[in-house]
Amino acid sequence: MIRKAVVVLAALAVLTTGCARVVAGTGAVERPDPNQVAGLAVTSGDSGPRPGVADAGLPVANTDGSAVDRLAANAVADVQSFWQQELPADFGKEFKPVKGLLSYRSDGPALKVCNSSTAGLVNAFYCQRDDTVSWDRAELLPRLNDSFGPMSVVAVLAHELGHAVQFRLGNVNQATPTIVKEQQADCYAGTFFRAVAENKAPHFQLSTGPGLNSIMATLFFIRDTAGSSAAADGAHGNAFDRVTAFQLGFSDGAKRCAQIDVREVQGRITEQQFDPKDQDQGLGKGNLRVSDPSALRDLQTTLKAAFPDAKAQLVTGAPSCSDAKATSPAAYCPTTDQITLDLPNLTRIGTSPRQGAKGGIGDFAAFAEIASRFALAVEHATGHPVDGPATGQLTACLTGMWAGTITPGHQGALQLSPGDLDEAVAEMLMGSSLIAADVNGAAVPSGFARVQAFRDGFTSTGPAICTSKY
Repeated sequence: MIRKAVVVLAALAVLTTGCARVVAGTGAVERPDPNQVAGLAVTSGDSGPRPGVADAGLPVANTDGSAVDRLAANAVADVQSFWQQELPADFGKEFKPVKGLLSYRSDGPALKVCNSSTAGLVNAFYCQRDDTVSWDRAELLPRLNDSFGPMSVVAVLAHELGHAVQFRLGNVNQATPTIVKEQQADCYAGTFFRAVAENKAPHFQLSTGPGLNSIMATLFFIRDTAGSSAAADGAHGNAFDRVTAFQLGFSDGAKRCAQIDVREVQGRITEQQFDPKDQDQGLGKGNLRVSDPSALRDLQTTLKAAFPDAKAQLVTGAPSCSDAKATSPAAYCPTTDQITLDLPNLTRIGTSPRQGAKGGIGDFAAFAEIASRFALAVEHATGHPVDGPATGQLTACLTGMWAGTITPGHQGALQLSPGDLDEAVAEMLMGSSLIAADVNGAAVPSGFARVQAFRDGFTSTGPAICTSKY
């Protein structure tokens, strides 16, 4: 998070995905169920390959027959089977399987693939020139599998086959900006994973709780580096943008993915470069010291500007409250209307992991956790309950709304820096996200639902969408 940034972020379009709707004949608003993910129940069962299912047996060039190659081939088989049904149903077009699959070792003999050498190429990619999908079995797929589980491998290959989908539909060409192609591919991957979550994949199963969270964590892992340009050749998007595209596909389906074009991306994308005026402060470019009194004063200024009717004050010390449990690193007490800050823990969370902080995320994650407690003060002041399952969704939405008021181009004491929204995604994928929690720290069960509520607020122009939807 930086002060007085001058880079102007593209205007943000309001997303209508999953909006609350009026129930016919009643006038009542049907609010999203906090125990559901895009209409599916939150589940915590097994995720990964189905036990006892035979391999698909797809031919893979240069394979060594390893388990990771079989995992990749089964993933390709399920994704292609899905699109062979989905493309005719949604677009009236046939999906023909790709012409070839190739496994290689990035640390092994160099092969020539898609006019490039595989030497040192830790990647997976679709080549439109020869209609093939290739992957590195030496480092990329094993690293993903070890870090996030086998479904992360499926996610990467579902993304690559998303490129095959877009070329078969003909809605991209060589002149289409890379960021548009990549956002579409993430969206098509989300569409496929909806089918997996609905138990429609022959080789794989996915829980909508931890399983879906691991897919979103994979997108976080393979995001663009903070400060990258969305206009650069090869740009995929930051974690916030990649998760957004995936969620659009998971919630709204393939037709929504096909609507992603230059105009839509320019209106929604948040990836931006660092401003030359950004200072490092020894914490990483664009990061502030969370415990700095001036930074906390500036934070409170932005919160009061976003929520002018709230009177809550930030204080330090041990939390003491008669009607709420203590939460860390910030706690809201309805009785006193105070937000108590645990500065040592805030400092730990607010320190970039690059600085060696165990459990550190970055300054915006810490500030957003404080903002979430301020959002509870807003809810309390306006007569909303501050505990219970639905409260976390409203809290995440209002926290996202506050974040939307400090985007570059707004005049304010603090402004978002590249990487800040990714820090919010990382925090919301943690087991107990304070951003999406009630006054007692009870968080919305699904990381997917947490991020979606935050995104609803971020893309809004005020708290009305949050209070009407959640």
